[in-house]
Order: sequence, then structure tokens, then C-alpha cells
Amino acid sequence: MDSVEKLTSAITMVEEARGVPLSASCVVHRGEMLELLDEARAALPNDLESAQKLIAARDAIIEEGRVSAEQMIAMAREDVARMVEQTSIVQLARDEARKILDEARTLGDQEKQEVEEYIDGRLATLEVILNKTQDAVARGRERLAGANDKDVLSQLSDAD
Repeated sequence: MDSVEKLTSAITMVEEARGVPLSASCVVHRGEMLELLDEARAALPNDLESAQKLIAARDAIIEEGRVSAEQMIAMAREDVARMVEQTSIVQLARDEARKILDEARTLGDQEKQEVEEYIDGRLATLEVILNKTQDAVARGRERLAGANDKDVLSQLSDAD
């Protein structure tokens, strides 16, 4: 900032100037002071323009940062929403899987009960058949045993 330097030099010149006795005035070289003030005035528009450009650039950077921050916040909110949605989807899937497993277990238990009842019925039928067969075998053995007794009796009567 050239104009600021020039104004600072002018102030220093006034401060260091020789004072007029018994007054608040001082003696300053008019030509040097005017030259210094003219240079400051000439540099001032350029310095103001540079300052305005810096302020505009700063404002643009701040705006860009604000927009970027808003985009990041929006993306973060979307990510959170997606994660929550995925969490609810996962929970729904787990619930559905649990329901399917429960239904499969119930169906399996029902089918197992039906199979056991069928097998029990078949075994009961087989038991009845085996009991009848055993009774028939026992009667047959009794007849065979009785026939031998008759043979023994007939042999006894033949021997007489």
C-alpha cells in the first residue's frame, strides 16, 4: 500500500519538523510536503482498487467455502439418511428371515408329527398282524403237539 507509506512519511515529516517558538506551528518544506501528498493521492486509487479486489476475492473465497460447507452438510445428511434406510432395510430383512425360519420350523414340526403318526399306525397294524400270526403259530403248535399225543395214544392201544 504505497499511499499509506506516503501518508506515514508525511506524518513523520510533520512530527520531526522544526517548531515555531511560542506556537503550535512548525516549519515544513512546502515542496517536499506537496510532492509527498501528491504521490499519496496518486497512489490512493490504485491502492483502493487493490484493496477492493482483495475484498472481492476474500468474499468469493468465503462464499465458495460456504457453498462447499453446505454441500458437505447435504451429502452428510444424505449419507445418514441412506445409512438409516439401510439399517431399516437390514432390520426388515432380519425380521422376514426370522418369520420364514419360524414358519419352516412350524411346518417341519407338523410334518414330523404326521410322519410319526403314520409310522405309529403302520407299526400298530404290523403288531396286530404279528399277534395274529403268533396266535396262529401257537394254535398250529398246539395241534401238532395234540397230534403227537394221539399218535402216542394210538401206539399204546396198538401195543395192547
